[in-house]
Amino acid sequence: MPEGPEIRRLADRLDRLLGGRVIERAWFAFPHLQAQVSRLEGRRLTSVTSRGKALLSRFDEGSVIYSHNQLYGVWRIGRRGEMPVTARSPRLRLSTARHDAWLFSASDISLWREEELAHHPFLSRLGPEPLDPGVDVADVVARLRLREFSSRQLGVLLLDQGFLAGIGNYLRSEALFFAGLLPEWRPRELDDAQCAMLAERILSVTRRAYRRAGVTNLAAWREPMIAQGLTRRHWRHAVFGRAGEPCHACGTPIGRRLVASRRLYCCPHCQR
Repeated sequence: MPEGPEIRRLADRLDRLLGGRVIERAWFAFPHLQAQVSRLEGRRLTSVTSRGKALLSRFDEGSVIYSHNQLYGVWRIGRRGEMPVTARSPRLRLSTARHDAWLFSASDISLWREEELAHHPFLSRLGPEPLDPGVDVADVVARLRLREFSSRQLGVLLLDQGFLAGIGNYLRSEALFFAGLLPEWRPRELDDAQCAMLAERILSVTRRAYRRAGVTNLAAWREPMIAQGLTRRHWRHAVFGRAGEPCHACGTPIGRRLVASRRLYCCPHCQR
């Protein structure tokens, strides 16, 4: 599933191509949404933004399309009238004078009024976003110290979108590695320095992934691997997906385990 940085980059691209333009045609695969398509056609799409792992496409008359890619959803953008070649099922199409934007294979799509979004069952439960420039280390530390979060294991807590929005499996592994913490630790067991370190690493790793299209590894570790001709899979992350390979920091083989029924990677030497 795409995580917060990927969805934010997708929102940026959709906004560049569609934002500020009139949607001449709209189409939904779901009959209850198609019945409301007249609300959107001929209206200006003012912006496309992300909230956690969801996209919000706003129109000038107050309508908002909520969509969540979930595991299989994919957007494709092309010239008007050019149907993408794919075996995926089309769910949504937005057409400007020049472009068609298609959403394939996603099932979580709904149409809202702007004033109703505060009551959306998913959006209303989301915590702050590490990608929000207004969120700083003190904000994340404060959430780690909240009673509802402080007793939960970090490996589980970091996947809770109510704690922080947009963090998923690879960001969880990477943030814990760079903070030097094991997933079974709990915020209440961390001293102030460890808590601040974790908060800073959550923010820096997530923001690096956004800037570098999903890459979380440090330049000092990835650049030599790129120079050797290794593929992106080898140098994209510091630990995630690298089970059995040597840790960039100490050379110890990276371990893999299941935490909250999802794979997590860590270095048994650097995280202890």
